[in-house]
Amino acid sequence: MSDEPKFLRLTVELTVEVLDMDALQAAALAEIRHPDADLTEEERTEQAELVASDNSGASALQWLIEPDHVLQLVDHISEIEPREAVLGVEPSEGPSEEEDEEHDHA
Repeated sequence: MSDEPKFLRLTVELTVEVLDMDALQAAALAEIRHPDADLTEEERTEQAELVASDNSGASALQWLIEPDHVLQLVDHISEIEPREAVLGVEPSEGPSEEEDEEHDHA
């Protein structure tokens, strides 16, 4: 085997349904206001306004999920070493047709 490093990019797509937008936004705002959040007052205000004005909930959810949480998907695999986790949250029209079909067969 070659000594060159080999990298694999893992892509995970998860669709969630927002059941309580107000609670989701409140939880995100609590994170933004938390003293441990590494933000200036200007950044806190900017992020709070972004979360409050985003009717999709994507901005709020992004504040509640740490990219490192994704690394837990592979922590139990000793043959690999996680190097990077990036998280993106965007609005969706709902589950894809493929997801609906998977649930129908379950």
